[in-house]
Amino acid sequence: MKAIFNGKIITEQEILTDHTVIFDETIIAILPDTELSQYECSEKFDAEGRYVSPGFIDLHVHGCSGFDTMDNEENALEIIRDSVLKTGVTAFLPTTMTMTLSKITQTLKRIRHAMGEMKGAEVLGCHLEGPFINEVYKGAQDQRHIIMLDFEKIQTYSDVIKIITLAPEIATDDSFIRTCVEKGIVVSIGHSNATYEQMMSAISAGVSHMTHTFNALPPLNHRQPGAIAAAMESDRVVCELIVDNIHVHPAMQRLLLRNKGLDKMILITDAMRASMLGDGQYDLGGQLVTVSKNEARLADGVIAGSVLSLNQAVKNFMNNTDLDLIDAIRLVTINPARQIGIANTKGSIKLGKHADFAIFDESLEIFATLVRGNLLYRRT
Repeated sequence: MKAIFNGKIITEQEILTDHTVIFDETIIAILPDTELSQYECSEKFDAEGRYVSPGFIDLHVHGCSGFDTMDNEENALEIIRDSVLKTGVTAFLPTTMTMTLSKITQTLKRIRHAMGEMKGAEVLGCHLEGPFINEVYKGAQDQRHIIMLDFEKIQTYSDVIKIITLAPEIATDDSFIRTCVEKGIVVSIGHSNATYEQMMSAISAGVSHMTHTFNALPPLNHRQPGAIAAAMESDRVVCELIVDNIHVHPAMQRLLLRNKGLDKMILITDAMRASMLGDGQYDLGGQLVTVSKNEARLADGVIAGSVLSLNQAVKNFMNNTDLDLIDAIRLVTINPARQIGIANTKGSIKLGKHADFAIFDESLEIFATLVRGNLLYRRT
């Protein structure tokens, strides 16, 4: 057994001080420091007064540290999963781009293999963003490879795909959405020009998620409310949000929080390969991206993902909304866990759940990250 002591433990209800977490691969006990002597622990980690949080879960990340999910290199995912540990992420969904179907399927094969490996941050499956999108709101996706909805093209990988982003208006009926839901895939609206009516129909068919809300979608309009209004109105839809203060103005962040509430929002990074590096020129889905002053853009000025880290997203959102730490942490832990059906094992510090922890200070700077009870990152 192992123990983390001298920390401020963030549970779903409160922050515990003078308590210790006992664990091996899973959490065995959360008890007052005075009762620690009843357990024999082979390893003890001193949090040195820092916060001990559930590990962060990023449901939408393309890459970082110079690598992308779709890179045809054996070590690409390995480097990504090692790098995100520095941001408190203990589990994530590598996210694809609209590229050739052969590139997408090769990526899905690599992700499937990585799902069984216990090293670095845990690969939970794939967020398939494209190729079933609308070219009108393609954003930084490559229009040449957009195709019509066809479940046969992805059915071999239904065990790997946890979230699929699509534009429902390009379909002739709702069979694709219903099949995805039957297979346990979360269906998300994104890169879409759907009307309010089309979006509400898609929600009735099973849509329960919105990809990077406000981005690559028609803006809110009082006569043509569109997909965003439908998502804000529906209790079924959970909204992703990129909180780098570039993609979405803080006022709209506050508006979404007030409308959806804590349980229906998830912070994501949408990070691309330049994340954790710096200014320069990079590739995203075969397109040239220039990063300058934390903004990633294509040559035509279109925003191309982000260089955001998830711990910074939490910090930004707290600053923009005055949320307290307990509530803000929910948006990167229990909420994403619930959305993809893993809340029984991840997302909170609770007996029996995986011993996934992020340890950080008042500034949300990550000090250490543990996955399944193993210390995989410690700031030096």
